[in-house]
Amino acid sequence: MSNAASTPADLKTRLFELSHQLGREERKLAILGEGNTSTRLSETTFLVKASGSNLATLSAAGVTECRFDGLLPLLKAKAMSDAVIDEKLFASRVSGEARKPSVEAIFHAYLLTLPGVNFVGHTHPIAVNALLCSKHARTFAKRRLFPDEIVCCGVESVFVPYTDPGLKLSQAIKKAVEAYIKRLARAPRVILLENHGLIALGATPEAVLAATLMAVKAAEIFVGAASIGTAPRFLTPAQVVRIAGRPDEHYRQKALGL
Repeated sequence: MSNAASTPADLKTRLFELSHQLGREERKLAILGEGNTSTRLSETTFLVKASGSNLATLSAAGVTECRFDGLLPLLKAKAMSDAVIDEKLFASRVSGEARKPSVEAIFHAYLLTLPGVNFVGHTHPIAVNALLCSKHARTFAKRRLFPDEIVCCGVESVFVPYTDPGLKLSQAIKKAVEAYIKRLARAPRVILLENHGLIALGATPEAVLAATLMAVKAAEIFVGAASIGTAPRFLTPAQVVRIAGRPDEHYRQKALGL
């Protein structure tokens, strides 16, 4: 889905609204300078939260417009020093007056090229990280507990084993997403980073927020079920496929802007 029907000003406003929703203190998704968001402005540029900005209070001064072609080639690099990566990040800015984009802008650039993805939100939810920092991380990514988790988060999430933040993490995300698409013939809605956090993708800010909040709900249910001394009872693969293919669920997805 293209962002062509929206003006850059509209997209910037929607990005701020998404960021403020993800940054709400009571939701415990991100604190201080944690997390980042982005939106595709055109075929050549995208807007991303600048390094050190706060999601809850994000404003025009805290975002940077970057060129895709300034960052996407980095994903093919075999090795690159932090200093060179910083130079590339600065060089990718449309305006030399803009703040430095986060090094995570590299994976935002890639994810925004996926079909149907116009917005990306990366957070560090406490409830989700409780599982991503445990032996249950991969299981949480691969299995589903209830129908609305499938509706908002997809049939399963991409799982990326722990990789230090930076270029290597962006490359690991690209590799894992490509394997997911090859296997399931669809772009993911949620990417889970072991010992790190969550990335939600969507055509709209509403889809990104819904996937994030539903992933948090699923994590809380997982932990709650496990806390009573038994393994969570997951939906079977056949049940997941059936829910994902139901026309009424597709209708709900459209009605909810997912």
